[in-house]
Amino acid sequence: MSTPVTPAPAEPKPEAPAADAAPLLKVSWKTPIVYALAALAALLGFLPGVDAGARTTFQFTGGREFFAIPNAPVPSLLTIVVLTVVMAAAAVWAFLLVRSHRPAPAWLHVVVGLSFVLAFLTYAGSGRTSVIPMVSLLAGALALSVPLVFGALSGVICERSGIINIAIEGQLLFGAFAAAVVASATGTGYAGLVAAPVAGALVGAVLAWFAVSYRVNQIIVGVVLNTLIIGLTGFLFATVLSDNKALWNTRMPLPRIRIPLLSEIPVLGPVLFNQTILVYLMYALIFGLQFMLFRSRWGLRTRAVGEHPKAADTVGIKVNTRRVWNTILGGAIAGLGGAFFTVGSGLAFGREMSAGNGFIALAAMILGKWNPYGAVMAALLFGFSKNLGNVLSTIGSGVPSEILLMLPYVITIFAVAGFVGRVRPPAAEGIPYTKS
Repeated sequence: MSTPVTPAPAEPKPEAPAADAAPLLKVSWKTPIVYALAALAALLGFLPGVDAGARTTFQFTGGREFFAIPNAPVPSLLTIVVLTVVMAAAAVWAFLLVRSHRPAPAWLHVVVGLSFVLAFLTYAGSGRTSVIPMVSLLAGALALSVPLVFGALSGVICERSGIINIAIEGQLLFGAFAAAVVASATGTGYAGLVAAPVAGALVGAVLAWFAVSYRVNQIIVGVVLNTLIIGLTGFLFATVLSDNKALWNTRMPLPRIRIPLLSEIPVLGPVLFNQTILVYLMYALIFGLQFMLFRSRWGLRTRAVGEHPKAADTVGIKVNTRRVWNTILGGAIAGLGGAFFTVGSGLAFGREMSAGNGFIALAAMILGKWNPYGAVMAALLFGFSKNLGNVLSTIGSGVPSEILLMLPYVITIFAVAGFVGRVRPPAAEGIPYTKS
């Protein structure tokens, strides 16, 4: 009889990972480091310069509100200490979150940013007889952000389509020029508001023509267009506009439109709802572009030609045609933003009055990660930091003027270093597409 063979025991199978085990996220240490640096700056930079009995007064009234908020005097030293503790606690919490491979929530960024700004305002206004006008501070920040918002949204549309739009500076300047000339010649600022996007669209069309038809390096084309527009508008300003200012370069401001009820909300009402039609168009554009880019067929196709144009071409999307039209649309939006420098602000045209705002708008677009809402937040951050220096200079703050001039750039650097991290542009950005 044959001896039965005993089968070898089966090797134990490795245990499958639990279904609810979440993968570890790659998180950056930049956020807790920036939080800690903000707390350290408040501790070492603000506290030593404040007297024990000093007070800072904040003003929240702007004129015609439902009810007046009384001025709020606060003890400067105690306020800065409390805000510093808040930032330090946020840094510790962010550190614990990163150690457990969890990102810091977005609202924590807002808390730390507001705490730092309030601590700085408390320090700047401590012991002063003048008050910190919060309504003027916010209204001026919104005004300075308008061309940045239009420029950043222009960049989002173009670069989501695969075209690098370095020419935003030229589009803003040409829009400002066209708005001033047409408004002055016709006697109404609304005519200038129509001419501005047309001028910006012309610059966008030239950019698209060279970038798509001749596949020229898009950065070079953008720089050349900026130089061309600066030279052209400077020449016309020194000749035609200066020879007959009454006809071609008269101030034609857009009237302010006060929204009933909404404009009477304390603090925010005078800031948001007592504006010109240009600002209200900006509101509509922000929400409309966010919806269209991520919730419509146009947005899906736009993002497709910017990420993978060959795949888009295989499903019947005309890649180059869409790029051309989106670049023209982006130019029109930037040109509309340029109208703020003239008819939107009630000013005549001046040489190079865009003053580098197009390049700042590009930075805002990158800081916002090519997202309309993110780009707008970045533009508002830069506008606020710039107006903060203006307000503090007006009230006679003891902060050195050099630091006030540095504020926008320092705040932007901290924001990019701490809150953005690694960003990825659209994959096909700047790469010409040739149908095979």
